[in-house]
Amino acid sequence: MAFIDGLLPFAAASVAVILLFGLLNMMRGGSPNTSQKLMRMRVLVQFVTIIIAMGLLYLRSL
Repeated sequence: MAFIDGLLPFAAASVAVILLFGLLNMMRGGSPNTSQKLMRMRVLVQFVTIIIAMGLLYLRSL
């Protein structure tokens, strides 16, 4: 259980970092393909983060 507790903040921070990289790339006028890949990666990591959070809530309710 402690592993999952530590995993959730890491996953949430990963979403924020990927989002910032994508936004910085767009603001600098970087490659649109890179921005698209970063945003797709963010959606995937965000999905995993939500799954972790929901699993943690479920395990705590037992």
